[in-house]
Amino acid sequence: MKNNIFKFAFFLLISSTMMANVTLPNIFGDNMVLQRNSEVKIWGWANPKEEIRLVSGWNNQEYKVVANNQAQWELHIKTPQAGGPYIISIKGYNEVILKNILIGEVWVCAGQSNMEMSVSWGIDNGEEEMKKAANPNIRFFTVPKLTATTPQNNLLGNWVESTPETMKNFSAIGYFFAKRLQEDLKNVPIGLISSNWGGTPAEIWMPEEVVENDPVLLENAKKLNEQEYGPRQPGRAYNAMIYPFSGFKIAGTLWYQGESNVGSLVYDQTLSALITSWRKVWQEEFPFYFVQIAPYKTGSNNFSNVTVRNSQRKILNEVAKTGMVIISDISDTIDIHPKNKKSVGIRLANLALADIYKVKSGLVNSPLFRDLKIDKNKAIVSFDYAEGLHFKNKISNQFELAGADGVFYPAEASIKNNQVVLVSKKVAAPAKVRFAWGNTIQSDLFNKANLPASCFITE
Repeated sequence: MKNNIFKFAFFLLISSTMMANVTLPNIFGDNMVLQRNSEVKIWGWANPKEEIRLVSGWNNQEYKVVANNQAQWELHIKTPQAGGPYIISIKGYNEVILKNILIGEVWVCAGQSNMEMSVSWGIDNGEEEMKKAANPNIRFFTVPKLTATTPQNNLLGNWVESTPETMKNFSAIGYFFAKRLQEDLKNVPIGLISSNWGGTPAEIWMPEEVVENDPVLLENAKKLNEQEYGPRQPGRAYNAMIYPFSGFKIAGTLWYQGESNVGSLVYDQTLSALITSWRKVWQEEFPFYFVQIAPYKTGSNNFSNVTVRNSQRKILNEVAKTGMVIISDISDTIDIHPKNKKSVGIRLANLALADIYKVKSGLVNSPLFRDLKIDKNKAIVSFDYAEGLHFKNKISNQFELAGADGVFYPAEASIKNNQVVLVSKKVAAPAKVRFAWGNTIQSDLFNKANLPASCFITE
């Protein structure tokens, strides 16, 4: 009897796969958001030589393709202005109907625990924000934590609307980013794909061969310690948590990671390689915005954290279409997980609104070191985004000067014409400057938008 039930179940399985041939990766499903005003790729599987017909609900246009001998198919379809909800019908021997589809802006939110952190972890005013989170025009897709030794073609998960229940466990930064975008984009739908894993180094988030083929990255990756809460082998999360949706059209990526690379002297090269590898697989130079990790106490080395923050600053000059938000003023030096996630999301959104959407004017960037000029015993430091440069407490003790010997001494700092002028009785001939150079130092230099300057050291 048992055997007959098994045979019948097996027959059902075989017959259903023979009949129901059109299947899609899970990234395509009910409630999803597709990127507006663009050509998006939709792909899946079917019997070889099976004809697939897709009808887009916004204009009832039909697209056709025949599955190849690998049982794969893909279509490129044009999307309209923001709107919805729509239906998409995909027909082969069977029919798949995708419902409640919105057209808007799609962003990836990736990194480690600070990007993953949600209301359920305990963020500032989380319960209040959660109560207001019902918004059918914000949609979430959470990628589950998975590893793989080779790139995968699918992942688990599904799209959901933002409700108090779904928002509670989703990336808080992502949610506040979407909410802020909607204020200026007049409620354009926002789709967020969250792919995060706490305690993971950047190396696991890029293709393994990228690390293997770069002697600097490979040498650095060998120093990564085994962790109980996540992988450290290059490529493992990328294969299972990024690659499977890498054809899905996006507006850009938000990235908050680096705490697990603290101590690295080459984080700028590491993250630059990651950005380049993602853009290559997406075949698009999408904007990549990241959060500079917060100052906090780490181990006995006073500079392991600040070195990574300085590396993050350097990426802005090394990789096109990148942006960085600095959060030293809204973080807590004794907590690796700052709880003010709303301000972080808003700062990232303000970057996008000014950069990409061109709807926000005014200052959205923190002051960033531009150049150093030496005038006899004085060092004059210029910054980008320096309008209204001021010290939080009228004076600053966070600047240091060094001569040719590279030994740093505290410097007296004053601001003239949005430049910082430095002198030190102990340094007659300045050669180098550093600012806020320590793991726990929260910048005391701000611009008129009250955004804090990044730490830096001159080369």
